[in-house]
Amino acid sequence: MENQELRKAGLKVTLPRVKILQLMEQAEEDNHHLSAEDVYKSLLESGEDVGLATVYRVLTQFETAGLVVRHNFEGGHSVFEMAKGEHHDHMVCLESNQVIEFVDDVIEQRQHELAEEHGFEIVDHSLVLYVKPKK
Repeated sequence: MENQELRKAGLKVTLPRVKILQLMEQAEEDNHHLSAEDVYKSLLESGEDVGLATVYRVLTQFETAGLVVRHNFEGGHSVFEMAKGEHHDHMVCLESNQVIEFVDDVIEQRQHELAEEHGFEIVDHSLVLYVKPKK
């Protein structure tokens, strides 16, 4: 499956690309977002000899090809997820850096109403809630 996805995206099939795509797809199944460092550490743990610079380069290639989406959060925290094509928003825990996806129809409707009230229509948007555990 990975080989077809890479070819369809116009990328040559290489071992690092296949391994990184496998990790990203597994993270998607587990509902996780991965930083480049997370990908690098996972590759090291599984005995793969892929450098951090290669991980960054491959993730950037995947982003350019539309295979993954990069999210840049406050504090320079960037994570990647597979491009699903369906809209969702995020919560980022300030203590653990965990990224939680959510969809809320009421919030979506209210954003469209606000844009309309000001004479606009929403073309795209990103909503990020920065959260911490309740004490």
